[in-house]
Amino acid sequence: MLLFWYFYAFFKSMNIVYRIFLVLSCLLHLPLIQGEESPSSPAIHFYDVIVIGSGAGTKLVRPVANKGYKVAIVEHSQLGGTCLNRGCIPSKMLIHIADLAMDIKKASQFFLEVRDPIIHFQEMMRYVASVTDKESATIAPLYAQHPNITFYPHHAHFLEDHVVQVGDTIITAPRIFITTGVEAYPPAIPGLDQVPYMTYAEALKCEVLPKKLLVIGGGYIAAELGYFYGAMGAETHFFVRDRMLSKEDADVRDVFEEAFSEMFHVHLHTEVKHVKHDKGVFTLVYEDPQTHQLLSMEGDALLVATGMRPLTKDLGLEYTHVQADKNGYIIVDEYLQTEAPGVFAFGDCIGKYGFRHSANYEGEYLFKTLFGSAKQEPIVYPRVPHAIFTRPQIASVGMTEETLQREGKTYLKGMALYQHSAMGMALQAERGFVKLLFDAHSHELIGAHIIGEEAATMIHIPIAWMTEHATLEEMEKMMYIHPALPEVIRNAVRQVK
Repeated sequence: MLLFWYFYAFFKSMNIVYRIFLVLSCLLHLPLIQGEESPSSPAIHFYDVIVIGSGAGTKLVRPVANKGYKVAIVEHSQLGGTCLNRGCIPSKMLIHIADLAMDIKKASQFFLEVRDPIIHFQEMMRYVASVTDKESATIAPLYAQHPNITFYPHHAHFLEDHVVQVGDTIITAPRIFITTGVEAYPPAIPGLDQVPYMTYAEALKCEVLPKKLLVIGGGYIAAELGYFYGAMGAETHFFVRDRMLSKEDADVRDVFEEAFSEMFHVHLHTEVKHVKHDKGVFTLVYEDPQTHQLLSMEGDALLVATGMRPLTKDLGLEYTHVQADKNGYIIVDEYLQTEAPGVFAFGDCIGKYGFRHSANYEGEYLFKTLFGSAKQEPIVYPRVPHAIFTRPQIASVGMTEETLQREGKTYLKGMALYQHSAMGMALQAERGFVKLLFDAHSHELIGAHIIGEEAATMIHIPIAWMTEHATLEEMEKMMYIHPALPEVIRNAVRQVK
């Protein structure tokens, strides 16, 4: 199989230097290809496919193995990737509890007297961890039972384009898929590297509810985890260099900041200058945005949620033709292939989108085009949606109004408030709204932004419309259940005219 790979790569590549490299590499491995073990090299284990990373990479493990291919899956951490173990699933389990707590706190608005909830924080955190750990633990036995799958619980390190070392073993395959994900990337704040701060990973495992939590960051991770801890009773302060959720549509961002600031302490346009920790107390020194004076604040916990970086640094990419940009994200073409023929990358490590649903979409594309019956065509992304699970909840798909204005595009806009619908009145939804943006010429929906209750569910109606290139006139024909919350979407459609 290795000999086949060398011939395949030789004739596929148009790079003369790479062809010379392939010939020399083939000669080097000739004893192995002939079934003999080189005195200076261990035997190579041959596979049809190597998958590095077990998050979205699972899209190419059992499905490919079920088609008869020999698959090696390499994962040095818990199986299931970030989403299962340190991201989407545990955070949403905790945020659901936070939502319940917030509902109890505002029950008096609905003429219900409810005692403040007693929070068993340690038990809660241990329960969520046990659920995700149990789910992760079910994956390895499934791989062990499959005759075509070999699991390597080690770090992967490339020796050549198609030669990977895992522990004390060397493996090779004509097709390799890199889907290693990302990790937290702390900012260069003086003193930060000397203090025991939390990233999202530690925040999801913490078993002690802080009295006063300091959060550095204003993105979705900071907002979601800060919201959880605040809902549990921690006095929560956000230190945000610019605006919260700066990538969201401006109308959404304005309403979110107003609502969030009523529940928590939000310090906008604030730069943290120094961090220190002494006897269990964190101290942040920051500049007041109005007076420019240096102020300080103390807390018993610090969450840093300011950015991410790809987990590609220690893969040994320098020994391959795989190229990465200045930030370490792997460069791929429209087929998700790297500069090394037969080596593909997808998911967070390519830096295109930062969502599990987009990584899954990429994995399914690769399965269909490389192992299924689909034609070899470039990947075409539909509009990629996202949601932020805070209070208020946010969901968005497509263009923002600022982007349309910046690009000089003409558009139509429709907005409707939750409180002007029957269900919005029942929910006492004071701030929620739906905002729809249409191309002025084609009347196709090109952007949808929702803030308020059930936004992450509501957004799927605009997602479906956008996917099918529906026009404003077609949307007007849809009948809605009364009195259901999606009537707010109908109202936004009607507001366009």
